[in-house]
Amino acid sequence: MTEAKHSRFNWMDVLWLLLLATLAILPPRAEYHKQLILLAFGVIQLAEGWIVEHIPRRGASYLVLLKIALATLLIDHTIENTGEPSINSSYYPVYYLPIVTAAEYFGSWATLGWTTLASAAYCSYLYPALQEYEITAENYALLAIRILFFFLAAMVVNRYVIESRRLTQRYQETAETLAETNRRLELAQADARRSERLAALGQLSAGLAHEIRNPLGVIKGSAEMLTQKLAKSDSLATELAGYISTETNRLSALVTRFLDFARPLHADLTPLDVSEVLDRALNDVAQFWKGAPVRVEKEYQSNLPLVPLDEGLVEQAFINIVQNAYDAMGVDGGGSLRVTVARSRRNKPQGGNAEGVEIRIADSGPGIPPELREQIFNPFVTTKKSGVGLGLSIVSKIIDGHHGSIRVEPARDGTSPDGKNPGACFVIFLPAATESTAVADKTHLVIS
Repeated sequence: MTEAKHSRFNWMDVLWLLLLATLAILPPRAEYHKQLILLAFGVIQLAEGWIVEHIPRRGASYLVLLKIALATLLIDHTIENTGEPSINSSYYPVYYLPIVTAAEYFGSWATLGWTTLASAAYCSYLYPALQEYEITAENYALLAIRILFFFLAAMVVNRYVIESRRLTQRYQETAETLAETNRRLELAQADARRSERLAALGQLSAGLAHEIRNPLGVIKGSAEMLTQKLAKSDSLATELAGYISTETNRLSALVTRFLDFARPLHADLTPLDVSEVLDRALNDVAQFWKGAPVRVEKEYQSNLPLVPLDEGLVEQAFINIVQNAYDAMGVDGGGSLRVTVARSRRNKPQGGNAEGVEIRIADSGPGIPPELREQIFNPFVTTKKSGVGLGLSIVSKIIDGHHGSIRVEPARDGTSPDGKNPGACFVIFLPAATESTAVADKTHLVIS
């Protein structure tokens, strides 16, 4: 069946009413049964969209049956006092109304069935006519012509409706395909822009880091020499020299982070169980955590596919994410960390689906503001007061280099008891090993 008409009143309904009103003023005018039947046709026409919308399974069938019944009654009340049988009524084309309705709502075979029923209802007036009149072969031929035109009209309308329905479905599928293509193109463009920004910032960071590291070494060496010479003579100078040395070490560590971000990463990909790597990262963070208690909940799906990854790099990425979650929850006195690993699929940019593993790391912390969720993986974007904003950039670089994806969203079940914290959930997808990667036991990859 086709989709239901909209239930709103429209100009076509006004045209229907005008046509029915015109029939009402045509002969026979004094037959009030005719006027009532035409009025019933008008009411049904106005309510057709509402009926099909609220009775989707049988509404169209009820409409066709009602129209056949009204058409049959109309035939019986449109013969003037001429003594002719009802089958000779000039209103016989009224049967086109139920026939066209059936052609509009049903398939080809159902339309043939409803047309046969309408034709049988019209031919039912043949029996009383045979009781009083002698029907010639010419009259039978005329009746057959009328019935054949019923079927011709039904098939023409039904063919148009089916073709229109097919084209509409094709246009909808094309529109959905274009929308999906546009979505993938936007994602690819966003990834390309981010990669360009990362590459430019990486080159800049590498140059600055090398230029800063040498003076830092001189400053640190000079501060240490001052500390040794002034250790006993001037306590204030010794304290200031210690500050210089401490801050120099901090700047040196920052320069090292810059270099880690800028330099290409050399990854040796081996098909591994990602849940084992994730477990080691969770244990490493928990072992050195000195803040408020954090409860870790794990849910790992069994029989996970192997993932080609560099064990050290991916473990470092997991450590960065888990450490951020611990830090976020430590501000509010602890919380819960829910980690799930399951099979998943994702759309490839070139089309089709890719099998893989989805890792969800959800905390019960304060979450990430919506305006930062699209930028959180960019360099120098951070929610920490003392953060530099390179940790998640490096994580994104590692995941992208493994042909995976990472995004952040509010945690679904990571809320605190008072319900105020939306939490943050990092969703990571890593593609599963294919037959080629399984055969090649180890693959070297440069992530730039």
